[in-house]
Amino acid sequence: MKITKDTLISDILRMNPDAASILMSFGMGCLGCPSSQMETLAQAAGVHGIDVDELLEKLNA
Repeated sequence: MKITKDTLISDILRMNPDAASILMSFGMGCLGCPSSQMETLAQAAGVHGIDVDELLEKLNA
């Protein structure tokens, strides 16, 4: 299954075993935060000022 901008962070962590380290390398250190679990990738990237397209490339590689 491909990760999109609308995929929830909680689903991304289940789908990709390397997702936590990839997200953290982009500056998303609060992956265990309850609110982050219900955010989409686009929402989380926006909060952290991250280029969501670049992040998607890494997560789907």
